[in-house]
Amino acid sequence: MRKHHSSLMAVGAILLLILVACTGGGASPSGAASEAPSEAASEAPSAASESEAPMVDFLACQVSDTGGIDDKGFNQNAYAGLEMAQEELGVEINFLESTAATDYERNINTFIDEGCDLIITVGFLLGDATAAAAEANPDQLFSIVDFAYDPPYDNVQGLVFDTKSASMLAGYLAAGMSTTGVVGTFGGIQIGPVTDFMIGFEAGVNYYNDENGTAVDVIGWDSASGEGTFTGDFENQDNGRQTAEALIQEGADIIFPVAGPVGLGAMAAVQDSGGDALYIGVDVDQAIGVPEYEDIMLSSVLKRIDNAVFASVEQAMSGSFDAPVYVGTLENEGVGLAPYHAFEGEVPQELTDGIAALQEALISGDVAADDWATP
Repeated sequence: MRKHHSSLMAVGAILLLILVACTGGGASPSGAASEAPSEAASEAPSAASESEAPMVDFLACQVSDTGGIDDKGFNQNAYAGLEMAQEELGVEINFLESTAATDYERNINTFIDEGCDLIITVGFLLGDATAAAAEANPDQLFSIVDFAYDPPYDNVQGLVFDTKSASMLAGYLAAGMSTTGVVGTFGGIQIGPVTDFMIGFEAGVNYYNDENGTAVDVIGWDSASGEGTFTGDFENQDNGRQTAEALIQEGADIIFPVAGPVGLGAMAAVQDSGGDALYIGVDVDQAIGVPEYEDIMLSSVLKRIDNAVFASVEQAMSGSFDAPVYVGTLENEGVGLAPYHAFEGEVPQELTDGIAALQEALISGDVAADDWATP
């Protein structure tokens, strides 16, 4: 039995895996996560409809983070992957919401007792609880979103994403669309899966400046110092509104929050700015997921957790995982940049072409976000 190493994110190893995975080309997806139930704990439908695959003897269960199963982003996107597995693979599914960190261990153990074939834990913050359960139950299969272990566990698959590359595309877009020469970002909690977005965003702005001889400035995050603006949570929308308002007051006309439901407050602030700012979403295509804010949604950085969850369920049905880490990349449509929707006619063709060229360079390895994160 392996010793618990949840405190080691093994960033270098994960980045190496990402670089190895980025070897081809592919278009970015544009679908958003579907709506999921909002009850604190609920059992998903177990009877397949005529349009679904025949039910099989496999139960896939999911434990959400505290953002909630209907957070219009991270947790909801993960649940959409379970729904996809139910429809296309015929598995039974179930989920439990965590309303506080103290729920993680209890929810995981509940699903172990219920005989779930695969337990999917959603988020970096469930790393300790998932590792403890995996060590205590070596025959139980787990997947965890936004986390990987070093050394890996035989019974746990980490689901990680090259969000730096996708966010670099967003930073390039933001720099090209800014009229004030200032763009802003902020995070919920300062953890790797959040700061990766912010690092990539700054890299994209720096790359745009180098390519076009401009001097667009990023506020809210500085890769050189590792310091930035964080609300300290993923739930309080008032914090999101206040933080976005402060960035707009400092001159930012593109706002890129990485903060789960906190971002809904930031969306309201941007919308209330009366056209002084635009918004770039995260995780899902938020112009679709939160349509009331489509008028300010320039694009979104897509983190296809749904595809990763589906792939993990499909592999677990064979009794094992193809690899201890699944890496979502631009090449395999695990990450990407959403369409511009209402702004399709406002993004200059030259900027669109520049983004496409940058994506090709990221996929080929000719450009790496980390190389451009600091000026």
